[in-house]
Amino acid sequence: MIEYLKGEIAEITPAMAVIDCNGVGYGVNISLNTYSAIQSKKNAKLYIYEGIREDAYILYGFATKQERELFLLLITVSGIGGNTARMILSALSPAELCNVISSGNDKLLKTVKGIGLKTAQRIIVDLKDKINTTGIETVGGDMFPQTVHSEVHEEAIAALTMLGFPQAPSQKVVTAILKEEPALPVEKVIKLALKRL
Repeated sequence: MIEYLKGEIAEITPAMAVIDCNGVGYGVNISLNTYSAIQSKKNAKLYIYEGIREDAYILYGFATKQERELFLLLITVSGIGGNTARMILSALSPAELCNVISSGNDKLLKTVKGIGLKTAQRIIVDLKDKINTTGIETVGGDMFPQTVHSEVHEEAIAALTMLGFPQAPSQKVVTAILKEEPALPVEKVIKLALKRL
């Protein structure tokens, strides 16, 4: 079993990193959170999960043990595979994800690409008790006041995905903008997001 890979970053994209360990290049699937953490570095240490199937041998890498722990929890939920778990961890930081699950915010979880309402509810039901044992700090309060801003949030993300931007980074940027300025109208949020994406 591979616990972690430590070496030079030979190649990196938002979804994949190639870690050179003494001349052997390991292709590792990563989340956007991990990408943000290692993109500007020459060397990296990634905690590994090995996905071994009949037709493939896939490595998933994480910048922190907490993110790997959440990934392992997510794939225990029926209907959540490695790629879906990675998509969730790309859209939300570990602290945000813990907050969403412990507060039962299925609407926000549903905004992740590939997650329907039933799956979002299943994740919350299955993981609510387990999340408390991870020791990950949750983000204080709600990520943004729910009523008005969830509509703005969803509209902005829908507009950005129609413009061709991937959902996960769009979601991150829109959430960050609404955290800074919760009262912004949707068109201002989109304009700001376009500058950041």
